[in-house]
Amino acid sequence: MNLTRWFSVAALMLLMMGASQVQAKAEKKPMRETPSFSLLRSPAPETARSQALDWLKGVGKTDTATLKAFEQIWSGDRPLLDKVAATLALGDPAAAKLLAEARDPDTPAPTSVPSLIKDQKLPVFFRANLGLAYAKALVNRKVYDEALEVFKSIRGEDVVDPASYFFHRAVTEHALMMRNEADDSIDRLLLDVTDAPVRYRMVGVLMHYDMAAWQDKDLDWIARKMGVIKDRLELTRGGPKTRAMQREVLVKLDEMIKELENKMSGSCSCNGGNCPSGGSKGPPKGNRPSSPAGDFGLPSGIAKGEIDMKKFKEYAEVWGKLPERERAKAMTDLTRGMPAKYRDAIEAYFKQLEKPSK
Repeated sequence: MNLTRWFSVAALMLLMMGASQVQAKAEKKPMRETPSFSLLRSPAPETARSQALDWLKGVGKTDTATLKAFEQIWSGDRPLLDKVAATLALGDPAAAKLLAEARDPDTPAPTSVPSLIKDQKLPVFFRANLGLAYAKALVNRKVYDEALEVFKSIRGEDVVDPASYFFHRAVTEHALMMRNEADDSIDRLLLDVTDAPVRYRMVGVLMHYDMAAWQDKDLDWIARKMGVIKDRLELTRGGPKTRAMQREVLVKLDEMIKELENKMSGSCSCNGGNCPSGGSKGPPKGNRPSSPAGDFGLPSGIAKGEIDMKKFKEYAEVWGKLPERERAKAMTDLTRGMPAKYRDAIEAYFKQLEKPSK
């Protein structure tokens, strides 16, 4: 997720979303009530500074140069978490290296939670705040899997910025399509954190209403899943987990295409005569359904016939034999007028057909 994009779009969306629309969506899928054990807020700056200084002295960093650097850190107007993270980096070279690597887009993404964050023998103040600063940096780079593991290894109750903890954890879970978990984190952000910034609350609400509209295994689901796959491939994560996601998308596309063919031809031979969605065999042959694609969440323009399933099937059968130029022309023909997210799904299906079967 591009956080800058979320922030810039949030105000516009709230203006566009009338009170009646919000009420209707809330009634359709109300925010779940997550048990709350305590109210959370960031400590006063003086308290956080005292904790950071105590930690710094506890690791033996009491020389004049270090204490001067500490004063410079805390005399600025940086966010509280940034000041604490800078103090941890000042007192521990390993922590400094860890944070620098997490923030550097040219550094390979990590594949596990660092031992500095997992080590239960280390002070909670050190582990929790280092973990939050580290995970936040990973989220900004879309390294969601490892960021989530870090969030799971620390608690929002132990950090100096609980709002940042629950917000970035919700962003991570939203990006990974973990709807229930993301809703839980958003609930904690909105209900438990008393000093959460307005921008965090606003984006949290937008994420909640976005997820309330999610449908399982429709084209929107495919588009979201492909976004997850794209992020993993950009991080050179093309291993078994990514391939499993790709297979899941392709299987669902095959099912949807088959069901569309059955509805449009008026027959169904799958699953002993039962279509994947549980629909009936459809009208007698020759009677074309008026809105054959409506059950799949397709835009109205596509449902009216902009996607030609007969042509789709014909191209699929000969795709591997077509020259590159004809493939490009066919792809343009098939996806003309479609929103980008649906175009991506169709293109992914045909790209898979280019690969030789094993």
